[in-house]
Amino acid sequence: MPRQSTEQWIRTSMRTPGILIFGLVMAPCGWILDLTATVAPNWRTLNNIPNTPSSQYIEQGIWDVCLASTINPSPTCSQPDSQYFKNYIITIAQGLMVASLIVTLVGLAVAIPGVRCWKDKPNWVVAGLGGLLIFLSGVMTIIPISWYNYTFANLTSATSLNDVRIGYCIVLGYIGGIFEILGGIVMAIGMCRCCGGKNRGERRVEEVRAAQFHQHKPQPRPTYVPRTSRPASSVSSSVPYSRDELDDDVSFPRAKSPAPRSANTSYAGRPYDADL
Repeated sequence: MPRQSTEQWIRTSMRTPGILIFGLVMAPCGWILDLTATVAPNWRTLNNIPNTPSSQYIEQGIWDVCLASTINPSPTCSQPDSQYFKNYIITIAQGLMVASLIVTLVGLAVAIPGVRCWKDKPNWVVAGLGGLLIFLSGVMTIIPISWYNYTFANLTSATSLNDVRIGYCIVLGYIGGIFEILGGIVMAIGMCRCCGGKNRGERRVEEVRAAQFHQHKPQPRPTYVPRTSRPASSVSSSVPYSRDELDDDVSFPRAKSPAPRSANTSYAGRPYDADL
């Protein structure tokens, strides 16, 4: 029994597929948010510090601790807090956040040549591998962010924890990690053709040919049937209707024709010299 040939597919547009554009937009946005969450010292804030003015508070990140104030906009960083940096989550967060930034860059470097590859058809395998790396970088961001958010109120510090609040870096880390996860998953979907090739912007060659055949199929010429409701005119004519039919079928009043002018119209004016 002969082996059936594989189906042939054709791209319906020369544009870059939407799933690849989505991934290449979401991944850099997530990387920027993750970079801000990594370097900014605001994973949590300590307020109402004893023996300090009420306007001052402490900002703690994974790399630095700063003393800020609502009055002075410029914080004083490099504050000593060895107990805070001895927490196990801080060391893990430092490693995973830096690794996530590096893996995102590697994923983009792999995905960009696969998206276009300077050819008519993208290299879906290479672009999908880049999407998997971007997805992995998003997971590496969500893990330390979620862990820190779960235990931020119980982390030991040199300052008594009277009023502990979550920092904006946690929010940025969540958003950036979700962006990278979504972008990586969508790009990886292109590795396998699904939904009838719609994810790749492709259609079967047989479907395209059938659509072109129906589009260019000649239309049947209309047939004219002579009218039999009225008697035919006695005078033969080359048109399928007579003058009587035109006069009878008029459904609106016609304008009256002007009266004929008389040829013997008298002229009462002064004669010209040529008339003499």
